[in-house]
Amino acid sequence: MQGKVQPGSGRRRGHQRCPVPRRARAAWALSAHLQFFTLLAGPPPRRPGEPGTYAGTKGIFAYMNYRVPRTRKEIFETLIKGLQRLEYRGYDSAGVAIDGNNHEVKERHIQLVKKKGKVKALDEELYKQDSMDLKVEFETHFGIAHTRWATHGVPSAVNSHPQRSDKGNEFVVIHNGIITNYKDLRKFLESKGYEFESETDTETIAKLIKYVFDNRETEDITFSTLVERVIQQLEGAFALVFKSIHYPGEAVATRRGSPLLIGVRSKCKLSTEQIPILYRTCNVENVKNICKTRMKRLDSSTCLHAVGDKAVEFFFASDASAIIEHTNRVIFLEDDDIAAVADGKLSIHRIKRSASDDPSRAIQTLQMELQQIMKGSIISSLRGRSVAEDHGPHLCNFSAFMQKEIFEQPESVFNTMRGRVNFETNTVLLGGLKDHLKEIRRCRRLIVIGCGTSYHAAVATRQVLEELTELPVMVELASDFLDRNTPVFRDDVCFFVSQSGETADTLLALRYCKDRRALTVGVTNTVGSSISRETDCGVHINAGPEIGVASTKAYTSQFISLVMFGLMMSEDRISLQNRRQEIIRGLRSLPELIKEVLSLEEKIHDLALELYTQRSLLVMGRGYNYATCLEGALKIKEITYMHSEGILAGELKHGPLALVDKQMPVIMVIMKDPCFAKCQNALQQVTARQGRPIILCCKDDTESSKFASKTIELPHTVDCLQGILSVIPLQLLSFHLAVLRGYDVDFPRNLAKSVTVE
Repeated sequence: MQGKVQPGSGRRRGHQRCPVPRRARAAWALSAHLQFFTLLAGPPPRRPGEPGTYAGTKGIFAYMNYRVPRTRKEIFETLIKGLQRLEYRGYDSAGVAIDGNNHEVKERHIQLVKKKGKVKALDEELYKQDSMDLKVEFETHFGIAHTRWATHGVPSAVNSHPQRSDKGNEFVVIHNGIITNYKDLRKFLESKGYEFESETDTETIAKLIKYVFDNRETEDITFSTLVERVIQQLEGAFALVFKSIHYPGEAVATRRGSPLLIGVRSKCKLSTEQIPILYRTCNVENVKNICKTRMKRLDSSTCLHAVGDKAVEFFFASDASAIIEHTNRVIFLEDDDIAAVADGKLSIHRIKRSASDDPSRAIQTLQMELQQIMKGSIISSLRGRSVAEDHGPHLCNFSAFMQKEIFEQPESVFNTMRGRVNFETNTVLLGGLKDHLKEIRRCRRLIVIGCGTSYHAAVATRQVLEELTELPVMVELASDFLDRNTPVFRDDVCFFVSQSGETADTLLALRYCKDRRALTVGVTNTVGSSISRETDCGVHINAGPEIGVASTKAYTSQFISLVMFGLMMSEDRISLQNRRQEIIRGLRSLPELIKEVLSLEEKIHDLALELYTQRSLLVMGRGYNYATCLEGALKIKEITYMHSEGILAGELKHGPLALVDKQMPVIMVIMKDPCFAKCQNALQQVTARQGRPIILCCKDDTESSKFASKTIELPHTVDCLQGILSVIPLQLLSFHLAVLRGYDVDFPRNLAKSVTVE
């Protein structure tokens, strides 16, 4: 197919632009009275690196109460709370759609409330709506809500979601993603007389479903059929939830390339734990009869409902954090699933069957608890006491999620190792990899792929992985890996490191490697994420929910997970046993050493007071601590908006030394490791240029401290784990710099937690 890359070809051909997707041209050629969208062969194939293929960072939340009486105020509160749980993803505007006041069939309407800015501003706007009675009660109701991160059109109320089909709000939709062919679709719809009011790609979807509805050939067309026809015309990525005045009390949701899950709550027994997939087959030649093709009648065996048609609630979200306080029973939708709820019954449809399809979607039970993601005290499972008891009562509550997550690291690293490292027998077992261990040991090369902080975790562990596995280890930025069409072979093992498990570039790299039949391994913090589902095997880092956009505890847990992999691979290497035992002893002492580093917070705060007015900052080191410099500089960039650069000390005289003078703050990470003498040379070069270095060093390092303007002395551990201890002061420094500069630590500008767009 033109414009697509065939698996293994490694070549890209140019795109041929056309007014409609190629698969649908026959339908567009029909006469005017038959001009509607047809159900054809399925979604367009994706190619690695295709621009705009994956979803923008936005938040979806929707709530349906079926035979569960709720006032409009209660519905508002549920929707707003769902959006608040998604705030960490990053956004610039928010909106909701709920039923209007009048319940008469002839006068049904949908009320939209949208606001630029924070969810709090939307919440305030809702209560200013004089036309809405907050006390009115709905036995059955479906409301949708959304936080938008601008990808098409500036942040504004008109560009925020839900987007509507017309001024009568006949159809409204919320969307997480990017539609790459929206300009062609918009041009077609404008030629049919449809007027657009926003700059978004999402409005095209709303207008498109109205076009399909307006051109329906039968009055009893189902809501899910409309959505099926619409998504066949969409290219790109999406998670969509639809609401319509023509289908009161019904909901339809679908996804392709963007996460979407459904939570279910009922006091009654549910009809099934496995929802079978229903299929529709459509024939292009028989397009006149397309609406006569119907799913088999829904019954207890083909849908999920409360037994006896009793009360049930459904929650739709792009992230489990928005659902967990309501229910831990969820269904993860797969690409091209269409989930429809009507009369309190949930069914899942697909248009075309393929050999790899799972025949059902299982209800899964989330282990996450609400208190895990809320600000507050941290209970340490290491000693049965809170971290606050170790470091003072002022730490019992935190001003930001990032601060909380930094102080959770003694617990999170312990949880990463729990049940995996046996300190008595010096053995390591990663349960997610054990079935593939023989295959991994036969490989010729390891490729570790990530973005941002996850990439830095891979850089930090590359040297120890090479040492323990005795294999060449490539560490790749996912975007660059794709741009180069990197050769990948069947005897490669490819690791994909992502906190969210949804990172777009990393996910594209995964599919690129799967096409080339390499063994794929996921390293994620999110159960049920796309990467965890699509890889052959994997490691869950068990860091717990991370809400702050700037990653902290996920970095240290990813670091440890990769080290544990190296330890497991080297278990049968006699020559490496002493080294393995040294590293395992280091892992055992790590939680207590992290607590010791956290006790330096006051000293780091004082350092931040001296630095927060600066405009630029250099962080340099080498060897095991080069990744520490990259990660520390990234943290400072992300949340303080200061220019910062992580520099390999060995490259100092090849350019960066020109930046050093008495005005430039320079942080140097110098540890007692094989690179110590070389780092001393770099230190001499900095001081010779009147630099005043701030040095992170070991407690007993008198040699480095005598050249420092300031020192932060850290406990010593085994060289390959020292980076975990040395990165924490930089995490704390970035936090205090951001606070002193007056910035929102958890929601830095222009950034989002789960980067699901290229």
